[in-house]
Amino acid sequence: MDLTTSKVNKENALFGLLFEWMPRFDLPRFDPTAFRDMAEKNAVQTRDVYEKVKTAADDATEMLQRTCATAVEAATKLNVKLFEAGCMNANAALDFAQRLRTVKSPSELTEVTSAQVRKQYEFWGEQAKEFSALTQRVTSDTIEPVSNGLSKVLKKAA
Repeated sequence: MDLTTSKVNKENALFGLLFEWMPRFDLPRFDPTAFRDMAEKNAVQTRDVYEKVKTAADDATEMLQRTCATAVEAATKLNVKLFEAGCMNANAALDFAQRLRTVKSPSELTEVTSAQVRKQYEFWGEQAKEFSALTQRVTSDTIEPVSNGLSKVLKKAA
């Protein structure tokens, strides 16, 4: 018997005494029905959460589609208004040029120019009010459904 073999035998004997001296603990048995019940409950909860999230996502998608349609419609109205204003300004400039062509004296030139400037300032003021009102309406028509819709979607998801 060599030195390593006797050392291993002594260690095995010590471990054997140690394990005999230590109390033994019984481990609980694995119950597959409890595990299955827990897995089924988790599956049901997961399905419920999925349905809520899916419904909320569908509602959010529908709300965003409506909002985008409203924004497109509003942008179209604003573009039409801008085009109309540009046409009116161009017509006013052409009318002014035609009146300038018929001017015969410096005093008449001053009178025609003053009238045109006054008319343009009034017209630009009216245009600014119309654009401001339209822009505010577009903003509220677009933003309000989003904020209301998001709060509803978040409440459904919660």
